[in-house]
Order: sequence, then C-alpha cells, then structure tokens
Amino acid sequence: MSRNDVPSSAPAALRNREPILEVLRPLLPSTGLVLEIASGTGEHVVHFARGLPQLAWQPSDPSPEARQSIAAWTAAEGLTSVRAPLLIDAAHEDWPLEHANAVICINMTHISPWSATVGLMKGAGHIIPSGAPVYLYGPYRRPGQELEPSNAAFDLNLRARNPEWGLRDLGDPEICANQYGLRLDQLIEMPANNLSLVFRKE
Repeated sequence: MSRNDVPSSAPAALRNREPILEVLRPLLPSTGLVLEIASGTGEHVVHFARGLPQLAWQPSDPSPEARQSIAAWTAAEGLTSVRAPLLIDAAHEDWPLEHANAVICINMTHISPWSATVGLMKGAGHIIPSGAPVYLYGPYRRPGQELEPSNAAFDLNLRARNPEWGLRDLGDPEICANQYGLRLDQLIEMPANNLSLVFRKE
C-alpha cells in the first residue's frame, strides 16, 4: 500500500462525528447531494455516508493531503455514495459545483481567515435551493459570556499560530449569512462547548 492510500485520522472527528450525525439526520433532505466544505481527513463524510446512505456526498478540501486522505477513507469503506473530493477553497469564488441540496462545514470558521467564512456563505447561497440548509459546527464566542477555559486556551493557541484565526463571535456568521440570503434557523448545543448553527436559504 502506498503512502497516498493510507487515510489520516483526527481524534476530534472520532469524538464528534456521531453527535453531528444525529443533528444532521432530521436536518438534511431525504435525497439529493450534500456538499461538505473543508472535509479534512474525510472521517466525517464517510461516517455520514454510512449513516445516511440515501444521500450523495461531495467532499472537498483545498489541501492535496486532505483530498488523498478522503479518497483513501472512501475506498477503504467501499462507499459508492461518496464522490471523489473536489479542490474547493471556500474563500475563492470558482467553486467547481453548480448545485447542491445542502452544505455542511465542520470546524473551519476558527481555523481559517474570515474570508473563508464569507466565501462559504456566498458560495452556499448561490448553489442551494430555497429552504435548503447550511450547517456549521464548532466553538464560538457568545455575547455576554466568557469563553470556557478550554475554548479560551484553544483560542489563544489558534491566534498564536495565525493572527487571522480564532474563535468567532456568534453573531458574525449570522450577519455574514444574511448578506447572501441565508437566515439562522437553529442553534443547537453540542458536547465539549461546541455549537451547531443551521442556516436556511430564503
């Protein structure tokens, strides 16, 4: 087996994939194509594809190493409902996909420049139909609340690595989404001080 055939693994993905799947079950359409932005190792998309086999899944990531890992996980699981990963940088407008029935994005907004979140909302707003969901997962700063110690330490670590990174104020993705025809529909508490944000296309 070549190095490119060996999938990568992220401990956080193993911990949060099942709680996220339980949120996605009633949220996603019964059929159609789900685009995942910033798929990372690919562990989320293969887990979701196993749990929701009636859907088609389109992973994507700007990293060649991530796309290799996604392809390796898909091959190892023998999943025909997961398409080959696309090169999509959320911050850029040239997405090689014209339509999706839902968009999901896990743990990206804090480990990327703000331009990536803006691009995510803009791109998703263009390719999903009215009423379709855009799902975000991760930690956020909440108005009037201090960050939990674990998230405060995480935020400091992120900003030390890259000053454009860091936990976002909860209202910022909502304001950005509104500019592209997306409205916040649900806010769901998740384990380990994370949140699920569900937007819908007007």
